[in-house]
Amino acid sequence: MANWQTHGVGLHNVGSYQSSGIPYVTGSADMAASGSAGMQDKIEFPTVTKSVTLINTGTSELRLHFADATTETATWTQFHYVALPHNKDSVTLNVKCSDIYVSNAGTGTGKYTLFAELTNIPRERMFKLSGSGINEDTRDA
Repeated sequence: MANWQTHGVGLHNVGSYQSSGIPYVTGSADMAASGSAGMQDKIEFPTVTKSVTLINTGTSELRLHFADATTETATWTQFHYVALPHNKDSVTLNVKCSDIYVSNAGTGTGKYTLFAELTNIPRERMFKLSGSGINEDTRDA
């Protein structure tokens, strides 16, 4: 007799990413300037993402990254971010994550719109993103 396995949503389940994503939209119109206590927003998605789009709707440079820049210094020093320096700049990343960070690297008030496609995968199943290109210092010692 065959041993049948049941398949469900999960990080390694292709079908979880092939179907249309559930829309998620958020943003900010008053992100404090670099050096201020509020210079970074953490977006915690309700489920794991399929893709994320960030649009700079202001005039201050924004940065999208996957580690907390206030505690992970390599995020800035190793350029582990995507910069959006101008109004209307945007980036779309086909990436699975449960959290991302948006920082205001300029001197003015940061403004952005963020759109994500969500899967049905519970956020608790997502591993913490770390390593080279995320939060590690990759310079030679």
